[in-house]
Amino acid sequence: MSLFNLPNIAADLPEAWKSTVLGQVGPARIKVLRMNEMSYEEEVHDYNEGLLVVAGRMLLKINSQTVIVHAGELYIAEAGVPHAVLPGSDGCLVIVDV
Repeated sequence: MSLFNLPNIAADLPEAWKSTVLGQVGPARIKVLRMNEMSYEEEVHDYNEGLLVVAGRMLLKINSQTVIVHAGELYIAEAGVPHAVLPGSDGCLVIVDV
C-alpha cells in the first residue's frame, strides 16, 4: 500500500495539465495533475472519467453548460460525453479512468 500527498505531487509536476499515473485499482487508473488557469480542449472518452478536485476549482464545459467543481467535489464525465476545461481553473485534480 502507498500513501500519496496529492497536492505536493501535483505541485512538483513539470507541466500543468500533464498527469502522472499513481496506480491502478482493478481496471481503474488513478492519475493526478496540476491545473492552471489555461483551458484544456474538448475531449471525449469511451470510458467514464471521475474528476475529483482536491484543491482549488475546475470550470468544466459540458455541452453548452458551465459546471464549477470545487475542492472536495467529484464530477463524473460519462463515456461519450464531450467535456472541456474553461480558463480560470486552478489547483490539484485527481482523475480516475474507469
